[in-house]
Amino acid sequence: MLVKTPRKRSSKRNSVSPTEKLDEKDDDVHILKPKVRKTSLANGTTRPQGLYKPAIFADDGENGLSDSESYVRISKEEAMKEGSRPARVYADGIYDMFHSGHARALMQAKNLFPNTHLIVGVCNDQLTHKNKGRTVMSEGERYEALRHCRYVDEVVRNAPWTLDEDFLKKHRIDFVAHDDIPYAASGSEDVYKHIKAAGMFCATQRTEGISTSDVITRIVKDYDVYVRRNLQRGYSAKELNISFIREKKISVQNTVDNVKDKLKDMGEKYKELVGKLEDQTHELLDKWKERSNDFVRNFIEMYGTMNQYKEQIIEAISPGRMSPTASPQNRLPIADTEYESPRSPAFLVNEAAGNLHAFNNQE
Repeated sequence: MLVKTPRKRSSKRNSVSPTEKLDEKDDDVHILKPKVRKTSLANGTTRPQGLYKPAIFADDGENGLSDSESYVRISKEEAMKEGSRPARVYADGIYDMFHSGHARALMQAKNLFPNTHLIVGVCNDQLTHKNKGRTVMSEGERYEALRHCRYVDEVVRNAPWTLDEDFLKKHRIDFVAHDDIPYAASGSEDVYKHIKAAGMFCATQRTEGISTSDVITRIVKDYDVYVRRNLQRGYSAKELNISFIREKKISVQNTVDNVKDKLKDMGEKYKELVGKLEDQTHELLDKWKERSNDFVRNFIEMYGTMNQYKEQIIEAISPGRMSPTASPQNRLPIADTEYESPRSPAFLVNEAAGNLHAFNNQE
């Protein structure tokens, strides 16, 4: 397998202080390991493997282990000591639709000891479908998902459903990490029972609210939504495993929904346009009223003989003044009553002209 030679980087950028704390929410993790993956060798030494390189496969022969060399497990007390050889921790599972719950469990396993080499076993499709049920992702996809998780150093393909002594010795496993809930299988109420009895078990905590079953349940719950979504994105009815009639029905429904959305947008734009027209109309009316009052004032100013009535007329057309009632006989003096409607410019001009004529007759 061809692997690009990684470029050398400064050690300051490749690692952080071992005493740097993780997020306060991760109560089960106390120390952040250096950001350089280290692969353990048979003689207890390690070699750096940057996070920009995926984890190795156990059967590729890159882990430096030899069947001819003896391997002695270390205890938890020895693994916690600084300077001890890497503790080889094994975590197994299906890891279908790899999500944050899986990643957090592996993070906990990686941080069990100051120096940990994390090995992840993934069961193949045949074994998984037989013992647990059908998966969404194929075994190859699940292997690759684990290889590209930052906490994983080594991936075991075709992992067994239960761990026997030969498997533990072959992969030099010191400890097994898994959540503490008993995992039943055919003929056993807990497949990790013998691991716990040997003192090799390390419990991790499950992440509430996220699991493969939860994700699949969400998809099943909104099945129609996702079918319509993928049809719009170009998937065929055959790929989605739906009938021709159902495909056409969904296509018609999508068209109807698109028309509704367009009409809704047009309705919003229409409301906005009407609002703007109303504002412009009020503005024009205000300007017209102002200009009409100016016109009457200018008309009155043009005639010198009417100057004696100018103040009365201007006062009459000022805001707040009211015109007399329709019947002239019922009119009262201006100072003694309030009028019901404003005087029009024509009424004011006629009244001014009548007053002027009466004044000329008196002379």
